[in-house]
Amino acid sequence: MKISDVELLTVPDGGGVMLLVVVSTDTGDYGVGEVGMRARWRTVRGAVDDLAELLVGADPSRIEHLWQVLFRVGFFPATGVPGSVLAAIDVALWDLRGKTLGVPLYQLLGGASRDHVECYVHVPGGDLASMVRESEELVAAGWRFLRVPAASPHPGDEYDQRAALRHTVATMERLRTDLGDEVELLLDVHTRLDPPQAVTLCRELEPLRPYFVEDPLRSEHLDGYRMLRQRSTVPLAAGEQLTTKWEFRPLIEGELIDHARVDVANTGLTEARKIAAMAEAHHINLATHNPLGPVTAAAAAHLNLVLPNVSVQEQPRPAFAPSDLLTGGPVLAGGRITPAERPGLGIEVDLAAARRLEPRGPAPLPMLHRRDGSFTNW
Repeated sequence: MKISDVELLTVPDGGGVMLLVVVSTDTGDYGVGEVGMRARWRTVRGAVDDLAELLVGADPSRIEHLWQVLFRVGFFPATGVPGSVLAAIDVALWDLRGKTLGVPLYQLLGGASRDHVECYVHVPGGDLASMVRESEELVAAGWRFLRVPAASPHPGDEYDQRAALRHTVATMERLRTDLGDEVELLLDVHTRLDPPQAVTLCRELEPLRPYFVEDPLRSEHLDGYRMLRQRSTVPLAAGEQLTTKWEFRPLIEGELIDHARVDVANTGLTEARKIAAMAEAHHINLATHNPLGPVTAAAAAHLNLVLPNVSVQEQPRPAFAPSDLLTGGPVLAGGRITPAERPGLGIEVDLAAARRLEPRGPAPLPMLHRRDGSFTNW
């Protein structure tokens, strides 16, 4: 069996677009993975074309070897967008391997170490009353982990850090009072705060016992978490923008976080297992990042079913968006996810129909600004 083609398919996912990479072979088999960094989709398309030249004719079962080739052959390490494309190819190779052997992917990774994987769901942003109502409905449906955004109290593109800080603390206080202690609250700051505001927020949240505070600081300077760690006791989570074990290394070896936000659509499965092993040695759990569709949800669920150090998996919506192009996939019910007992990821793609679609990228991401007009993270 040899790789015959590597292609990028842009497939609708509810209101968004999945960037799926399909690795096909000369035997007619294929595997699929998803690119985690959707924002620069034309760059993704170019990276797929570049890496495809290295893969055609290769043995798809040599997954570790192909990872090393694709990561290192360009001399400059394949991080960022190229790393995310490499991740999709890597997941596709694992999917293909499972299909070739006729076993679910988690069996190839070592077999199940738990019965299911706990998930958290996003509480839609909005006014406080609507967030409380949405949260109560999610809890009634069986969700035990809820993700709350550190949103601005004012609609629009302006993001005032101090106002958002006050609004976020008030929201978390209200949800804790209304939902009780049995519901776990996770706060996603989304790298929006400067260090002084991040310190204030984390310290004010300490009495509310959040499950973790995610990405309170930007990822360009990971040593900033050392400062935050020394000034607050809330559990910290970070890593969704990272692609390699080397990028995760300072967070893990410095024990600066409690939950590693590994995203298999940015790291791939080969690298994710190595990051997980590093984290286990430091008593750090994986809280896998997954804002995407069923392909990445399936890959994360297979990985998390196997690993010993897993806390929770992200599932942005209570159900997957219906699709005429994808069949199968993981089972999501009552705040828990379980991989399908089918070969590979357990997902099939209608390749002929997907290829007939006009290539297109996702909608542009929001662009926020401070009151003075300067740019700030979304």
